[in-house]
Amino acid sequence: MDNSGKEKEATALMAEAEKKVKSSQSFFGAMFGGSSKLEEACDMYVRAANMYKMAKNWCAAGNAFSQAARLHLQMQSKHDAATNFIDAGNAFKKADPQEAINCLNRAIEIYTDMGRFTIAAKHHITIAEIYETELVDIDKAIAHYEQAADYYKGEESTSSANKCLLKVATYAAQLEQYPKAIEIYEQVGTHAMDSTLLKYSAKDHFFKAALCHFCVDMLNAKLAVQKYEEMFPAFSDSRECKLLKKLLDAYEEQNVDAYTDSVKEFDTISRLDQWLTTMLLRIKKSIQDDESDLR
Repeated sequence: MDNSGKEKEATALMAEAEKKVKSSQSFFGAMFGGSSKLEEACDMYVRAANMYKMAKNWCAAGNAFSQAARLHLQMQSKHDAATNFIDAGNAFKKADPQEAINCLNRAIEIYTDMGRFTIAAKHHITIAEIYETELVDIDKAIAHYEQAADYYKGEESTSSANKCLLKVATYAAQLEQYPKAIEIYEQVGTHAMDSTLLKYSAKDHFFKAALCHFCVDMLNAKLAVQKYEEMFPAFSDSRECKLLKKLLDAYEEQNVDAYTDSVKEFDTISRLDQWLTTMLLRIKKSIQDDESDLR
């Protein structure tokens, strides 16, 4: 289907909207229904934006939604302005990730000003995802997940906050910021073990916390495993806890083969994801390094 006609229509609507804005600013225009002209211009910008979307001209669509948002702000229609900035962000996401972030940030400012923190948190997550996938700036992604978690906590949405924090922990551990990752995994694990629905996931969080301890220091990991068993007796019977104990023994004996075999055995039943593989390889490397130091 040829959408070039839609693009021409959209361009004509944009020009018409700009005329409305200019006439509302003139002396007579302001006296005779200036605000209704601005409202009409807003509608035209939004209609133009939707036509640009049909023509897949994402930057033009984003720009048109932004124009509508600015006019709504001028008219003190904060909620409509925020909605248009979100629409602009979603359009720019497909063509200009940085501009998408700018629009989403504008919307977040409006929502926090209105006390709509849950919505603001949701859009911080969207920004974090753009930094993860499009712009590959993990530090900024972490900052936005942390901000989202803060807002969710403030609104008593603990499970939503924890989802964001687990993202932070995953990246913190990859960046070797182990204390930060440990704190989050222990906090989320403790919350999970007290909940009937989430109890099963507690062992995974304690397992990850123990692996982060292990990356820092073997003795720390040993003490952490003991602590988790005392806090959460069900952890002792888990395959994760049994693996940790085998790995600690292999480490003490400086036995790389025993370490590798234990990991392989675990992997045949519970497939290891990329994160766990990375952590387990880091620990294995430290055994090999210790071995070569002793020679």
